[in-house]
Amino acid sequence: MGGPVVLGIESSCDETGVGIVRNGELLAHVVASSMDEHARFGGVVPEIAARAHLHSFNPVVRQALDQAGMGLGRIDAVAVTTGPSLSGALQVGLAGAKSLAYAAGVPLYGVHHLAGHVAADTLEHGPLPTPCVVLIVSGGHTSLLLVRDLVREPIVHLGDTLDDAAGECFDKVARILGLPYPGGPAIDRAARQGDPRAVVFPRPLTRPGDDPYAFSFSGLKTAAARWVEGHRLRGEEPSVADGAAALQEAVADVLTRKALGACEAYGVRTLIVVGGVAANSRVRALAEERCAKNGIELRVPPMTLCTDNGAMIAAVGDLLVRSGAEPAPLNVSVDPSAPLEYASLTPVPAPSPQAA
Repeated sequence: MGGPVVLGIESSCDETGVGIVRNGELLAHVVASSMDEHARFGGVVPEIAARAHLHSFNPVVRQALDQAGMGLGRIDAVAVTTGPSLSGALQVGLAGAKSLAYAAGVPLYGVHHLAGHVAADTLEHGPLPTPCVVLIVSGGHTSLLLVRDLVREPIVHLGDTLDDAAGECFDKVARILGLPYPGGPAIDRAARQGDPRAVVFPRPLTRPGDDPYAFSFSGLKTAAARWVEGHRLRGEEPSVADGAAALQEAVADVLTRKALGACEAYGVRTLIVVGGVAANSRVRALAEERCAKNGIELRVPPMTLCTDNGAMIAAVGDLLVRSGAEPAPLNVSVDPSAPLEYASLTPVPAPSPQAA
């Protein structure tokens, strides 16, 4: 298959990811994670993450090129995450991407991290239906989007999290329950032995009159903490399995209820669920059940493409190149708090007062 070959780089948090994509086909997908280095701190430490990216960058790029069976001279464009997330981690990826693009003599494209998660699904299921509803659920983000043309049109936010994201809620409650970091997989494992009906946790923002598409998981986290505290004040240890199962059920219920409501309200027949929490077994199962019941097509990327990776950034880069989008300017920088408006993200530094 011909077409431009795009190398994508992701370094926004604790994974150094490199992917290579050509015409929507995934040619290479390599990730090095520093998660074990952060586990003893109970969360990601920005300085450790940045240093891990420095250590992993060159080996991961070489491994991806080897996996694709090509040298740097075969690359036609480089795409890189330019926001949002950890500033130092983003800067390492951008510096490496600029070096590769310069060495190969090819254009560079800046990509919004969350648009990468959306594009990850195209690597498994092909082009996105127009329009589609996309539910992004990860450690730092929970958003419900209406997507038409991912790289040509603005992305419409139907609702976002008002406080804790779903993955953040899992991490915090896992710590309260004595489960290891990262909390999402630990909650999922513990829940397999639990009864989701053993504890009645609240379903935030699902009452009549509430914003139908906004999310809030801070109160759910607090309810779980109070449940644990109540047991311990009585000299009892709570059932970790039941608590995990009930929490997971509440999160999955809220996420899928709102996503299906959006599909119905906007007359959309395809729901795409992406991001790290899309790997949660109960979120997947309940989404499948409710989509089947309502005649909605459900698309979820494979587990390896749900968490942060370079393949998803290469997928956006591939779409940008094929759409004729302008490459990033030479002075492109990073924006750690960039809102998701377009798939392309090419922030540049503000001029200094002396230059003004």
